[in-house]
Amino acid sequence: MISKLIDKIQKTGAPIVVGLDPKLDFVPEGIKKRCFEQFGETPEGAAEAFWEFNKEIIDNIYDVVPAVKPQIAMYEELGIPGLITFKRTVDYCKEKGLLVIGDIKRGDIGSTSEAYAVGHLGGVKIGDKVFKGFDEDFATVNPYLGSDGVRPFISVCNKEDKGIFVLVKTSNPSSGEFQDRLIDGRPLYELVGEQVEKWGADSMDGAYSNVGAVVGATYPEMGRILREIMPHAYILVPGYGAQGGKGKDLVHFFNKDGLGAIVNSSRGIIAAWKSDSYQQFNDGKVGEAARAAVFDMKKDIADALSSK
Repeated sequence: MISKLIDKIQKTGAPIVVGLDPKLDFVPEGIKKRCFEQFGETPEGAAEAFWEFNKEIIDNIYDVVPAVKPQIAMYEELGIPGLITFKRTVDYCKEKGLLVIGDIKRGDIGSTSEAYAVGHLGGVKIGDKVFKGFDEDFATVNPYLGSDGVRPFISVCNKEDKGIFVLVKTSNPSSGEFQDRLIDGRPLYELVGEQVEKWGADSMDGAYSNVGAVVGATYPEMGRILREIMPHAYILVPGYGAQGGKGKDLVHFFNKDGLGAIVNSSRGIIAAWKSDSYQQFNDGKVGEAARAAVFDMKKDIADALSSK
């Protein structure tokens, strides 16, 4: 699966993944009014508003980025109607040719992790037939439970040609409370990175592994170290844009071949229409603003890499 992602990155020239993390505050009043008139001010109405919002963004960016990353929590907040919208979004993105990274951050004891892996990346057999659950292409995985929680995902990845991104050094301010703790004189995130590289050896797909890593753009120096520790792991880089990461912070996340990383932006793209930087789209032109923000992000990254 990682080879498919690389192919799409090279074709679009955009090592970018758009985070489809909707909030009602991001949705134009016109969309909310229309959906609430039909379904009421209910979870069903909000879920429909999320769907229309997502669809407009997808229709405007599907040809210029390789992948999207819906964060399932934004949909779970609405209960079952939200999960239905999550599934509709995944399916529609795949129809448009986008790869989908399910930002689910799962990880549990072996049997439970297997169920998560099957539900999000594989298929469950019922009688003589196999049924796909959410059917994303990649999923984010929390390694806190160790190999028991990760290997079931790798098994499903190998069977289904899917991929995972393991949390190594996350972009949030408090990540260091655990991830930076020293163990035998080394920070925990380095040890997790070494383990990701080892796990990845069991799921190689060309020069890179289907077992990638999540490393935040907000910690560029740590990204440089982890790039060396995990030469075969693709790095999913959150923290660009709204969280403070800039193109210049991303240089060391990439390998010398110009590959090795894909950078996420969520609010900076999907809520661009509300930004002063895109005032021409402030009247609710969500999709057009998102497309413009993608091109600006693409240029920022390309300029930074060209000066590497």
